Amino acid sequence: MSGPRSKLRLRLWQRLFIAFALLSGAVLLGFLAWQQHAFRGAFLDYLDAVALRRLSPSAERLATAYAEHGDWQFLRSAPRRLGDYVELDRWRPRGRPDADAAPPPGDVPPPPADLPPPPGDMPPPPPGDMPPPDDAAREPRRGPPRGPPDLVQRLLLVDAQGERVVGNPHVSADAPSIAVMLDGHEVGRLRLGRQPELGDAIDSAFARAQARDALIAGLAILALALPLAFALARRLLAPVRALAQATRALADGDYARRVDASRSDELGELAGDFNHLALTLDRNREARRAWGADIAHELRTPLSVLRGEVQALQDGVRLPTPAAFDSLQAECERLGGLVEDLYQLALADAGALEYRFEPLDFAELVQQAAAMQVAGCADDGLALELPAASRIVVRGDARRLAQLVDNLLANARRHTESPGRIRLALSARDGSVRLVVDDTPPGVPAQALPKLFDRLYRVDAARSRAHGGAGLGLAICRAIVDAHEGRIDAQPSPLGGLRIVVELPLAAEGRT
Repeated sequence: MSGPRSKLRLRLWQRLFIAFALLSGAVLLGFLAWQQHAFRGAFLDYLDAVALRRLSPSAERLATAYAEHGDWQFLRSAPRRLGDYVELDRWRPRGRPDADAAPPPGDVPPPPADLPPPPGDMPPPPPGDMPPPDDAAREPRRGPPRGPPDLVQRLLLVDAQGERVVGNPHVSADAPSIAVMLDGHEVGRLRLGRQPELGDAIDSAFARAQARDALIAGLAILALALPLAFALARRLLAPVRALAQATRALADGDYARRVDASRSDELGELAGDFNHLALTLDRNREARRAWGADIAHELRTPLSVLRGEVQALQDGVRLPTPAAFDSLQAECERLGGLVEDLYQLALADAGALEYRFEPLDFAELVQQAAAMQVAGCADDGLALELPAASRIVVRGDARRLAQLVDNLLANARRHTESPGRIRLALSARDGSVRLVVDDTPPGVPAQALPKLFDRLYRVDAARSRAHGGAGLGLAICRAIVDAHEGRIDAQPSPLGGLRIVVELPLAAEGRT
């Protein structure tokens, strides 16, 4: 099943080449069709212009005849005589003294049939409009007509008032025309009906030659366009092939793979995005490795202490006194707290950390959580300053927000030297509540401030392991603040230590 189907699959560059080829062929065919249509129309206009120019002598002969007869009655009575004035050889007299003499019997051709309209126009006029010729009034003619036989059929002669004198009545008023002038006055106008198709063999051969040359030129252009389309398709998709190869390498774990992102088009942007993705994955892999090593290290410390304490009790080196059991209990609590913090972070990452949002008085919650820390701070030689009580309503989870305050105060207690001071400030403005926790030295280097909320990160100079903690408290604080759509930030404190700023959105009823 997969074998035949895979043979029929086309690569993207092949599909692009086929699309270019079909588009080029369609454009060329459309151009050739339009060019031939435009050429035939322009060529027919050219032929009409040539025919109209050939009628200039005919207009002069008609003007001479009009001067001899005084009006157009000589043509109205003999409509077939129009051809005699259009064709020079038929109009010129043959050396006879007067115009009324009968022509030699052999020189007069049989009368032509009724004048048909130009091709594509209305049928010819009824026979009643074409009176029989008057042989006595004919001008002498010499030999058969030599002009194109359809020229007379396309002519219409009108007088100065635009009334039809003789000729095809179906020639439109806006047809090309030439004036019949006598002594500077227009006595008539000779109109020429449009020629709708090529009738002359030479004209048809010329049109066919033009069509053949256009087809050859189109095929030559197509033959040049196809190799260019092939090369263009291959070149355009070269970055795509490189991205495909790099993606496969990335999926195999080669996070150091990069692609050329020097192009300034969308493919260059895609290459830049791929490089950024590879860099992010590489950093995440390194962070995951460091995370695993840090967790192992943090778990190893209390386990090593427990193992040493238990072994000392077993060997009789240490007596099973209440102090020994208190030490074991402290290490177990430390280990349990670390496991609980890891569990909380895992739930936050999975989006499974439970929250029950409801309107609550955040000022009261902060005071209650801080009041539980007053005694512990005093035991550590620290003074805890609580904010003034004022109702500030937020929408949040009371248990998680209390955990937030506890973690912030525990972090300050753990890393503030005695004697020292911890100060809490609470304010509401611009639709949000602002909780600020300041402590006294030691402070945190400026370059370390953005990393304080990373997991397992500690500043060794001021936040050593001797003070306890695994570097997870502030990371949990950030997860809680993010869940409440707020923000948390670390800054140098004006008291000389660290300042933590938490901003949470106010509930609708808490906004002024």
